[in-house]
Amino acid sequence: MNEIDLRGQHIVITGASRGIGLAVARACAAAGASVSGMSRAGTSEPGIAAIRCDITDATSIAEAFTTARERHGPVTMLVNNAGIAASAPLGRTSDELWDRIIATNLTGTFRCSRAVIDEMRAAKFGRIVNVASIAGLYGAPYISAYCASKHGVIGLTRALAAEFAGSGICINAICPGYTATDMMQQAVDQIVAHTGVSAEQARAQLAAMNPSGQIIEVGSVARSVLELLGSERNGEELVLA
Repeated sequence: MNEIDLRGQHIVITGASRGIGLAVARACAAAGASVSGMSRAGTSEPGIAAIRCDITDATSIAEAFTTARERHGPVTMLVNNAGIAASAPLGRTSDELWDRIIATNLTGTFRCSRAVIDEMRAAKFGRIVNVASIAGLYGAPYISAYCASKHGVIGLTRALAAEFAGSGICINAICPGYTATDMMQQAVDQIVAHTGVSAEQARAQLAAMNPSGQIIEVGSVARSVLELLGSERNGEELVLA
């Protein structure tokens, strides 16, 4: 994971306190970057500057990015990872649930991208990687809000990649399948609660939904994010499933 040299880069990673975000933050720090790890909980690890941020709140975003710049200077790279998931049939998907998922997964990605784009344009260099999902490419039952939010993230990625093509800014998305994180464990718990199968059987069901038939490890996602940060690819969706 350390083949990519990120020395001299200031990378902001949202949702950096656990799961994919924490794995990416650790990998970026190991590659030499100055890392600002944003989350509502905050994360305290060597090499990762913990900054509290609620990406559903515009004021919180503005304050968090100001703090990040005060610590490490202009932001050169951004990983929009923060996200939430929940499942419910359409008839039981409340307005509150819909709004919360869209606000976190899609609007938060939009606002954080907007927060860094001017400094990236001025520097004629920047990298943005949006953590989407295979649910952003295909439909699945009971996760209409989550699917819609991740389809939106991919659409946003494509639009921004086209808008800033040739500017030195590269914007891509990564689309993991079911990954071994706390979020996946929540899905396992819901399956167990609603169907009565064992946790092992529930995990097997989720693994079967990935084309590989296996659960994705967070380290694989982190390596792929670093690959995109270190490349000049633009407007792509990298599928890990």
